[in-house]
Amino acid sequence: MLKYRIWAVFLLIATIALVYFLYSSQRENARFPFKFGLDLVGGTELIYRADVSQISGGDIADSMQTLRDVIERRINVFGVSEPLIQVERAGLVSGNPDHRLIVELPGVSDIERAVAMIGQTPQLEFKLERAGVRDLSEEELKKLTLDELFVSTGLTGRFLKRSSLQFDPSTAQPIVALEFNDEGKELFSQITRENIGRTLAIFLDDELKQAPVIQSEIDNGQAIITGYDAATAKEVVRQLNFGALPVPIELASTQTVGATLGEVALDAAVKAGIWGFIILSLFMVLWYRLPGVVAVIALILYVFLSLSIFKLIPVTLTAAGLAGFILSIGMAVDANILIFERMKEELRGMPARGTGGFAHSGGKEELRGGKNLIDAMREGFRRAWLSIRDSNIASIITAVILFWLGTASVKGFALTLGIGVLVSMFTAITASRTYLYAVSFVQESKLTEFLFSSGVKSYKLKADS
Repeated sequence: MLKYRIWAVFLLIATIALVYFLYSSQRENARFPFKFGLDLVGGTELIYRADVSQISGGDIADSMQTLRDVIERRINVFGVSEPLIQVERAGLVSGNPDHRLIVELPGVSDIERAVAMIGQTPQLEFKLERAGVRDLSEEELKKLTLDELFVSTGLTGRFLKRSSLQFDPSTAQPIVALEFNDEGKELFSQITRENIGRTLAIFLDDELKQAPVIQSEIDNGQAIITGYDAATAKEVVRQLNFGALPVPIELASTQTVGATLGEVALDAAVKAGIWGFIILSLFMVLWYRLPGVVAVIALILYVFLSLSIFKLIPVTLTAAGLAGFILSIGMAVDANILIFERMKEELRGMPARGTGGFAHSGGKEELRGGKNLIDAMREGFRRAWLSIRDSNIASIITAVILFWLGTASVKGFALTLGIGVLVSMFTAITASRTYLYAVSFVQESKLTEFLFSSGVKSYKLKADS
């Protein structure tokens, strides 16, 4: 028993350490603050629809990730605290094939300001003169649109490494100089090598800026855009360096949550969690007595450990996420109930055979095979483990599927639920068993019988042999 008592002390110290970590990280400018979603702290949510029709299927995921990174860089320039930007594709469940970018800006209540904050970053694209265009008469050319005159080369802003403002040494006119990354450099070299004598047009936000004729292969990965005054060229360079959008985006919807409403939702979620914990603890203590107290102590460790993990990952807590966490508290104690009920069966023993139930002798149940306390604990944990394992695996599979297929709010619920289930397996099996063995009694007494019984009855324990 000494070994378990040492480990129990260690777990208690670990619980105190987690409490201190959570308390200290709540201070201003703490390293690991809680991250809350808009529905709890207020702010603005912008949902953009991305047009990926011109991107091959294998490149869509990379393009959307690049889009996310670009928008994040632009938002960070404005100093918004803890923005949340995520890519979502709803087609797996709803049949909607749209690829969307969800931008959450805590503390920003002005939608117009939020939209302006993201802005319309220039979409840079190089298009090649279509075959046969030069054979057309001037009258025919006038009837054609730019899309009919030029075809996409696949060289877009996603391959841009950097841009800079320069000045032509002979004319002193401002120039927007472009430098492509390694992949873009190779593609640019191939385009210019294979299309000498054809026009390679430069478009910015679908507006034709230049239409130079390819004179020779350009293998240094550099190009220039002219035709701007100094102020405009500087702005274009700034926007391109923040990140040219790899795909066009369109603002699909907006939502604003007031700070007061968010605070009410957060207070309600916290109160629900506290009351749920208190009621659950009272039930466990009143029904299972000393094992119930042990379950509550393990449950306290579960709560603080889960919250610490939420801080360290970090997990963005939304109303749905908090609901998943509160639900996982009930699932955590469910494992203890399975264990304690198995222990009770082992302590009471099995009914006598051939009685069609319990045999009675003098009005008392006749039981056979009752075990002493230590053996009943050991057997209770062993027999309950398979049920706990299977139910938790089923819950984890459900959480993974919800996280994979669900929308943003569903993902928050699934993540906190999944983390909660994993942590509960540790606290319900390891922590509860350690505490229970640490407080177990070798000698039988009336007090022992009372403390390790459950419900409204006290069952006579079998003394150790």
